[in-house]
Amino acid sequence: MSQADIGLIGLAVMGQNLVLNMNDHGFTVAVYNRTTSKVDRFLENEAKGTAVIGTHSLEELVGKLKRPRRVMMMIKAGGAIDKVIEQLIPLLEEGDIIIDGGNSNYQDSIRRTEFVESKGLHFIGSGISGGEEGARFGPSIMPGGSVAAWPHVKDIFQGVAAKVEDGTPCCDWVGPDGAGHFVKMVHNGIEYGDMQLISEVYHLMKSLLGMSNQEMSDVFTEWNKGKLDSYLIEITKDILAYVDEDGQAPIDYILDSAGQKGTGKWTAVNALEQGIPLTLISEAVFSRFLSALKEERVIASESLVGPAELPTVDKESFLNDLRDALYAAKIISYAQGFMLLREASNDNNWNLNYGSVALMWREGCIIRSAFLGNIKEAYDKDAGLLNLLLDDYFKTAVHDAQAGWRRVVATAVSAGVPVPALGAALSFFDGYRHARVPANMIQAQRDYFGAHTYRRIDRPQDEIFHTNWTGEGGSVTSTNYDA
Repeated sequence: MSQADIGLIGLAVMGQNLVLNMNDHGFTVAVYNRTTSKVDRFLENEAKGTAVIGTHSLEELVGKLKRPRRVMMMIKAGGAIDKVIEQLIPLLEEGDIIIDGGNSNYQDSIRRTEFVESKGLHFIGSGISGGEEGARFGPSIMPGGSVAAWPHVKDIFQGVAAKVEDGTPCCDWVGPDGAGHFVKMVHNGIEYGDMQLISEVYHLMKSLLGMSNQEMSDVFTEWNKGKLDSYLIEITKDILAYVDEDGQAPIDYILDSAGQKGTGKWTAVNALEQGIPLTLISEAVFSRFLSALKEERVIASESLVGPAELPTVDKESFLNDLRDALYAAKIISYAQGFMLLREASNDNNWNLNYGSVALMWREGCIIRSAFLGNIKEAYDKDAGLLNLLLDDYFKTAVHDAQAGWRRVVATAVSAGVPVPALGAALSFFDGYRHARVPANMIQAQRDYFGAHTYRRIDRPQDEIFHTNWTGEGGSVTSTNYDA
């Protein structure tokens, strides 16, 4: 008998919590896991007393679903998803919907949308953020793919998603084919940037100010009440305050080598391909790579030295500067992320609604923060906004914070404390606000050694010039300008 509203494949923590969330909101869910014993354990424990229906094969799962059938995969990204899609297609009928809720590459979602639609079915590639807690009680959901599928999943997705103050769900249709997973990828890139910025501030508090974990927790607690209010600030103050049963602080014993699942790297790689200066997020990715060189760093620490004397720092003033630096750099991170979203939207004809994207990130996700409401307002006011830094709110915020931001970066450099993300953000800001940058020298060098030609500021921009710099180079030029 067809009785389930949606089927879900994959009962790891995210899958289980999403199922329980759907059940709480009145949706009947049929579940399947390749290791079928997980289905039984789930029904006997976490899902006991719920309306969740267990199945032990894909055939049984599909047989339990109402039309159009909605089958959602919460499994590891990559080939496993393609394999399950291949297995599902013969079991489904025209108009049925396959949903990938994992951390898939957006290019895979573009390909899968085309393939699934060629079989008469619909495909949704949906980013889901919020971790275990978000999946259980309200995540941010970013669906894209087959537009015709949206009306059939809208009530479920928006029902279980996080809500902002007025009840608006942090879920809306993002756009065609890979748009949903692209937005999730950029979300994760910004997440990398935010985490790196916070870690740099923590390092400066600890190494320059000599603050205890509890003192730092108290500062982050205070910051979380103001303009820096965000999930990552909130969990940072919790981490710093935590003491285990032996009276030890785990943060002091965690190996300083950060892992990653690859989505931040995807963001940086895509920015390189698109020609977008995603400097802060890229530095955050590189910083994780550097952290992984633990053994090399230990060896280097025994022979490479930094400044002989640390600068004198007034604690109260420097904490105020740190707050401003963190806020300004955080704005740069989001500004760069939305630059990448705009470029991808134009290239792929996605017609992204940037205010809607900001709203989807307002609650439920890892990068949720108070100023996402300001981002939504900025794009609601001007949908064609070139850059967040040109919006009055963010322009004023960065201007107000930049003096402290500069003092922090300068002090860190003087002390030999690495601040790659804070520094990259400041360099981007300074580069972006200059009408003229020294790229004219780079182009002259290119023309000198490779006859790559150049344009002139005093002549029409469709005119190309070449200088025979040595008198021996001749007049033949490269056919590839690529500025």
